[in-house]
Amino acid sequence: MIPADALAQEARFERFSYQGRSQERVEAGPGEFRNPILSGYYPDPSVTRVGDDYYLVLSSFTHFPGLPIFQSKDLVSWRQIGNAIDRPGQLDFSGLAVSRGVFAPDISFHDGTFYIINTCVDCRGNFVITARDPAGPWSDPVWLSFEGIDPSIYWEGDRAFIVNNRAPDEPPLYDGHRAIWIQEYDWRAGKMVGESTQLVNGGVDRSTKPVWIEGPHIYKKDGWYYMTAAEGGTSVNHSQVVLRSKELRGPYVPFAGNPILTQRDLDPARADPVTSAGHAKLVQTQKGDWWATFLATRPYGDDLYNIGRETFLLPVTWREGWPIILDKGKPIPFVLPRPNLPAQPAPALPTSGDFGYVDEFDGDRLAMQWIGVRTPKTSFHRVIGGELLLEAGSPLGTTDGVPGFVGRRQQHHVATVATTVRFTPERDGDRAGLAAMQSDEANLFFGITRIGGKRSIALYTRAKGTERLVASAPLADSAALTLTIRADAGRMAFDYTGNGETRTLADNVDVRFLSTREAGGFVGTVIGPYVGR
Repeated sequence: MIPADALAQEARFERFSYQGRSQERVEAGPGEFRNPILSGYYPDPSVTRVGDDYYLVLSSFTHFPGLPIFQSKDLVSWRQIGNAIDRPGQLDFSGLAVSRGVFAPDISFHDGTFYIINTCVDCRGNFVITARDPAGPWSDPVWLSFEGIDPSIYWEGDRAFIVNNRAPDEPPLYDGHRAIWIQEYDWRAGKMVGESTQLVNGGVDRSTKPVWIEGPHIYKKDGWYYMTAAEGGTSVNHSQVVLRSKELRGPYVPFAGNPILTQRDLDPARADPVTSAGHAKLVQTQKGDWWATFLATRPYGDDLYNIGRETFLLPVTWREGWPIILDKGKPIPFVLPRPNLPAQPAPALPTSGDFGYVDEFDGDRLAMQWIGVRTPKTSFHRVIGGELLLEAGSPLGTTDGVPGFVGRRQQHHVATVATTVRFTPERDGDRAGLAAMQSDEANLFFGITRIGGKRSIALYTRAKGTERLVASAPLADSAALTLTIRADAGRMAFDYTGNGETRTLADNVDVRFLSTREAGGFVGTVIGPYVGR
């Protein structure tokens, strides 16, 4: 339980700034675009086209608001238009760790309505939400009665079929042995109907004991049903495979040239590697071309990345009746020709390449890019007169409740984040400042606190659940402080400015504990204002 007096703590934050630079030094020329198209923690992209518009939805796990929705007209310039999960009554993430919650959404459109089908892991399973406008509002969930994860909807005329990862029709033969199934979905009644049919057992070659066949999608082209799916798990062995059939319910025959996308066979010591590529979804443009969105990572070391899995874009080439996203042995390019679509102006808030932004906390609410952890029961922040007023909640390091934290995704390994905070700690341990959070067990705090009865500036890190004080210094007065975090791959530096004087509290701090390899899970680092203990 949170002490009643802790709930009264409040801090004031002014002006949040972010400046990021990619590790790879590349430039996109005229008629080119740069990968990734969504930098930072934007995994499991699902794309759909409606007329001349393209829409993306991404996984968000237990971050709230969740399931961010992006729109584009050229597949390159994306702007966020909403969050499909934006009301506490839609989903309840209480008690869930950061990397649980909503996994691998799929977006589609039928008869004037947008559909997102999704799995809420540890909170009731599979569901569908709908909206007439992709910017929202989205409906409350309609819960569905089938086992498994990663569902998508295949529309054929006025009928809908759900294809997803489920347990195989036999006892699993090894860890990661899963199957792909299909079943009809009565979209008018909101329920599953008819028999379930197993389409793939294990993967494209069961003799190799393939793991985690998941994220399936079905397309129809030239009289064939094509099913693509991820295989190999979400780390360095990730890949995308394809099978096809003349009948919707199979039998499906795998492509002899599988996988159609992977980076697992490349030299891990290559410069500026892109790894863990997979979880692709194909889309056909209004001009007949095919493209694929997919996730991949940009490590700064041996499978070390703090910014999560990102969204990439590549053209799809059809050869002898099979789709190829990337030829074997080729690295994913950072720069390539733009799709044959009318180019759009760069969005006001960039999502790709080197960029920065400033949030002055104008207006009366946070921008849609801000996210917290788990579903809040009551509001714990206000935006008034150019300030963010933030109340304390549950402390970092526990899944019991909602922390007094809102943040933005760290979208580059080389980044500078800053804010100004006003806060008077009343008791030892009270704290307000910047938190960088990968999970409940992997995070850090930098800001104002009270130690031994004295107002202080301090840096605490938490790795594998254990918090330690890295550095602290007394503060002479109660003036506002500007806090700055400078990230460079697996290292961070921490500066503070008060009364016109800037000091460095700690430099060259090892923050590899914020990487997915060290912390586990499926998310990236989120940085922002925090108030708590």
